[in-house]
Amino acid sequence: MDSQGRLILPADWRGSEVGESREFYVVKRKGYLKIIPKRRADLTENFDKVDLGVESIGSWKEFERKFYEAGA
Repeated sequence: MDSQGRLILPADWRGSEVGESREFYVVKRKGYLKIIPKRRADLTENFDKVDLGVESIGSWKEFERKFYEAGA
């Protein structure tokens, strides 16, 4: 840490973990700081992995009714 309170992160870690975005989270815990690189999540990654048991959803209310009946 320098005299102005800035953290100095190793260049090799910044290059391998943080990358081009140069953004990370700093999480304050009791007694320590946790540094976590920000990563863009691919929200489409799991779209085809969920099976709702229907071909398509025409009426959301009807879908919810059947969905909750099946779960009960």
